[in-house]
Amino acid sequence: MMKNLTKEPSGKSRFSRTLVTAALPYANGPIHLGHLAGAYLPADIYVRYLRLKGEDVIFICGSDEHGVAVTITAEKEGLTPQQIVDRYHVMNKESFEKFGMSFDNYSRTTLPVHHQTGQEFFLELYKQNVLIEKSEKQLYCEKDRMFLADRYVEGICPVCGNTEARGDQCERCGTWLEQTQLIDPKCKLCGTTPVVKETKHWYFPLGKFQIELEQYVDSKKWKENVRAYIDSWLKEGLEDRAITRDLHWGIPVPLQGYENKVIYVWFEAVLGYISSTKELSQKRGDQNLWKKYWQDEGTRYIAFIGKDNIVFHTLIFPAILMSWNKGGKSRYILPDAVPANEFLNFEGRKFSKSRGWGIDLKDFIDVFPPDTLRYALALNLPESRDSDFYWKDFQARVNNELADTLGNFVNRTLQFVQRYYDGKVPMAGTPGDLDRWALDQMKDAPAKVGALFDEFRFRDGVVEAMSLARAANKYFNDSEPWKTRKENPGLCSTSINICVQLTRSLAILLSPVIPNAAEEIWKMLKLDGTAAGAGWNTAESFGLEAGREIGELKILFNKIEDSTIEEQIKNTASGEEPAAKTDVPSVVPIKPIISIDDFRKIDLRVAKVVSCEKVPKSEKLLRIEVQIGGEIRQVVAGISKHYKPEELVGANVIVVANLAPAKLMGLESNGMLLAASSEDGTLSLLTTRSDIGSGSFVR
Repeated sequence: MMKNLTKEPSGKSRFSRTLVTAALPYANGPIHLGHLAGAYLPADIYVRYLRLKGEDVIFICGSDEHGVAVTITAEKEGLTPQQIVDRYHVMNKESFEKFGMSFDNYSRTTLPVHHQTGQEFFLELYKQNVLIEKSEKQLYCEKDRMFLADRYVEGICPVCGNTEARGDQCERCGTWLEQTQLIDPKCKLCGTTPVVKETKHWYFPLGKFQIELEQYVDSKKWKENVRAYIDSWLKEGLEDRAITRDLHWGIPVPLQGYENKVIYVWFEAVLGYISSTKELSQKRGDQNLWKKYWQDEGTRYIAFIGKDNIVFHTLIFPAILMSWNKGGKSRYILPDAVPANEFLNFEGRKFSKSRGWGIDLKDFIDVFPPDTLRYALALNLPESRDSDFYWKDFQARVNNELADTLGNFVNRTLQFVQRYYDGKVPMAGTPGDLDRWALDQMKDAPAKVGALFDEFRFRDGVVEAMSLARAANKYFNDSEPWKTRKENPGLCSTSINICVQLTRSLAILLSPVIPNAAEEIWKMLKLDGTAAGAGWNTAESFGLEAGREIGELKILFNKIEDSTIEEQIKNTASGEEPAAKTDVPSVVPIKPIISIDDFRKIDLRVAKVVSCEKVPKSEKLLRIEVQIGGEIRQVVAGISKHYKPEELVGANVIVVANLAPAKLMGLESNGMLLAASSEDGTLSLLTTRSDIGSGSFVR
């Protein structure tokens, strides 16, 4: 079994550098908020945090420019695939830059360096006799005279019944499909029913790596949602997967007789991380730089992705690298962590380009400062379960937290210095009890926030950082400098000095999240260098000497008016609403009235799902372990047709905590989950935000 090299017994990291990648976005459309919350913002926060710690880190990404998604977009618009990727690569690269993504390199998979890398891997595996040539039956459109690869075919998923399943994967249930498994398949170009014809393709024997992959996965401590997804794949057993396709757009297969085929995008796209790092080497004039990050065991590799990419980065990409490593040449490192996020929905519904539902990054940052979006998304990251972006929540975050908490503290502190100390940091005297409390908050904050970031708990880390801002406001209020300025000048100057130190500390701790605002604070303090380069641990101590002159003051965040939000809601509400049901009665019968005393007998609590699995021999039941405060309970619920076990782990659900135990299929159930159901049988569990602690009362 492989060793987990993350920590030595002493707790000190054995790695001397870190390679961070973020999933390569398709260059067939603009980046939207769901993409940011899934992979890009968490990765950027992490990289900025590591740089603040002074660690050796590079951040790699780029556009995924091959595949059927691109060719379909090109055909719809009457353009060439190259024209499509040229447009969206530039658009998304510019949007990322405005958003504050700090990539060391943002590459493209249409570059020669990537084509060379993809063909090099293909030929190496071919020479090792790893690849298997197979004759297979594929769907062929007689009208368009072409084999229907991937997204050119659509039908009914044989697993979940989704009527819009693609020819390679069902997006609803995540099942990886062979196109001939689809029920009632249709050509997406002309809508006709295809026929089955024989063709030849090369396959990668993923199943041969099952044992190695199980050992590899067991050696890692990955997030629960990631591990649950991997385990379901390993349990079903891995199979051979085609790595060539009957297309003209992509990396040509470098073998005679395969001139009209390309390397399947799922095989070559992940190699874009390597080719992007090679391009970075070229730009920096160091041809061996990429090898240091990809082929040196002193490197730790972290791959940030969304949940739809888990299998590619935890099983397929590692298997490709394992296969290469067996050739006795240079050896590639494997991902040490894959902190995949779930999906972000928009106003309670899934982002949908076809229905015009959602908002693109480029449009968002044309209206609002990027830091406001970074902060709001950071506190709503779908780290363990799907979350939602609501315009009203965004407004509240900006107004109540960025403007009223952080911005207000910085402004009132520096305004006080300007008005009563000639714009210079006052002298600090001997601290009293209240001062020591504030200094303890400042001293402890870097370690607390850093520990959460190290565990990829960015949402909790941002909450912890903002807790210091709240503590700083409390300290300012409790110190009452407007009184002590006259009654006890020494006490006043001490408290204001500490408030200025807290301002500097906040700039450092929040720099990974709101980098533009952090640098504005740095400029107002007239400090040398940048907040991003100050050093993470320096946030715990005094960084401004008495007598230092502060600079020109600016408002960090302006409040967002209701009218502005109403306009955005109006502009982004063009998506098609679900059709209203005409057979639903206008008045749903209400049960007999009960007294308030009857209701008080029901004990409703917030419970965190810690584990979940299907009950053997049952089509409906799930066995769920929930944490209610410090207690772990087993609850059995008939919801398996509505939820997969891995979807529930980490969720905060509502439980009737004082219900008499009952037995279902021989299992004792100690509680009942609350859910809403519609007339057609659709069921949705009642959940709460993750910051509501387990055991909390529901009133």
